[in-house]
Amino acid sequence: MTAMTPGSNIPLSVARVAVDVAAPVRLDVSGLLLTADGKVRSDDDFIFYNQPSGPGVTYRSGGGTSPDAIVVDTAAVPAGIEKIVVTASPDAAGQTFQGVEPTATVRNADDGGAIATFTPPQLGGETALLVIEIYRRNGAWKARAVGQGYANGLAGIATDFGVSVEEPAPAPAPVAAPAPPAAPAPAAPPVAPPPSAPLDPRIAHAAAPPAPPAPPAPAAPAASGRINLDKGRVNLQKNQTVSLVKGGRPLLSQVKMGLGWEPAFRGKDIDLDASVIAYGPQRNHLESCYFGKLSILGGAVKHSGDNLTGEGAGDDEVIVVDLGRLPAEATGLVFTVNSFTGQKFTEVAKAYCRLIDAATGEELVRFDLTGAEPQTGVMMAKLIKQFSGEWEMTAMGEFVKSRTVRGMVKPAAKSL
Repeated sequence: MTAMTPGSNIPLSVARVAVDVAAPVRLDVSGLLLTADGKVRSDDDFIFYNQPSGPGVTYRSGGGTSPDAIVVDTAAVPAGIEKIVVTASPDAAGQTFQGVEPTATVRNADDGGAIATFTPPQLGGETALLVIEIYRRNGAWKARAVGQGYANGLAGIATDFGVSVEEPAPAPAPVAAPAPPAAPAPAAPPVAPPPSAPLDPRIAHAAAPPAPPAPPAPAAPAASGRINLDKGRVNLQKNQTVSLVKGGRPLLSQVKMGLGWEPAFRGKDIDLDASVIAYGPQRNHLESCYFGKLSILGGAVKHSGDNLTGEGAGDDEVIVVDLGRLPAEATGLVFTVNSFTGQKFTEVAKAYCRLIDAATGEELVRFDLTGAEPQTGVMMAKLIKQFSGEWEMTAMGEFVKSRTVRGMVKPAAKSL
């Protein structure tokens, strides 16, 4: 049996699998059948306790004594469905995953034998979770560990994947002493029209209004550009900077820079190479860490190794940086991605980099590359050491004509 980690995937050797999710509290488990665009075809593709069957996918109740499960018969899944996402949320209204450690088990649906397990790390205020994906790749079926949380319950997941969720009528407000007027809230986005057969009201009551996944701390306006980690995870836009300071103290610990990408065209592998280039205070090149040199600066920077396909939703390559062990002359790190085989970034989808606290696994900063140019190299992000001793991360997204990290050294130096 395989113990999975976020982003990892395994091939499925059986046609019928069951994914059950166990926890110390009662969970609602559901499944969504998604097309290549990541959406359901209709509300019929949302499988849960009140709609327990769909094409190739069924909901199986544990009866309160065993965990609920989603059963997938891969041979019966329609050709237009690319993946089945298994979700979970606490049954009690408003309960979060704080202190609740769910574990998903992928089993052979016919004999119950365990194939793999996955326990998502570092859960907190999430009220719903994308747990496991059963997905189709090049005619074969695989399972992928996800572990993405939502702050607005099962309804947030449902609406994010295109399911229409009926919003309930507001409950009468209790009589209370007058309170000072609050600042006006921003207008809520329009709610999709309800389906002809409304979904279970326990889902509907959580959708007021639908929202995207658990939001990270908002990035600062472009004019000021700089923020820190006091409010939690930060999503950066191009050219924005975050100071790696939390609670007024520099984050001098081991971090990981995870880089990932997907082929823009389904079924096509994409071979990219992630690297980091180290510089001194005069923009002088110190060393480069890449698939051919997996450790630099006395082991303070290490590379996970080469990924030849770009397959899977997790990090394709990871570079570990021990900020506390970096030599004093190393004051700048530029993280790059290159296409040695000459594929252009217009053939790449969902490229991103994310900074992770290596000790806790917590994602600190994320930058999603939203544009693409027909080039073979891109500078994704840079870490710069300030005179105060703290480090800052800046999102870059600058494209370069270079198939190797060697060709990135001069352009990256100019960016510091």
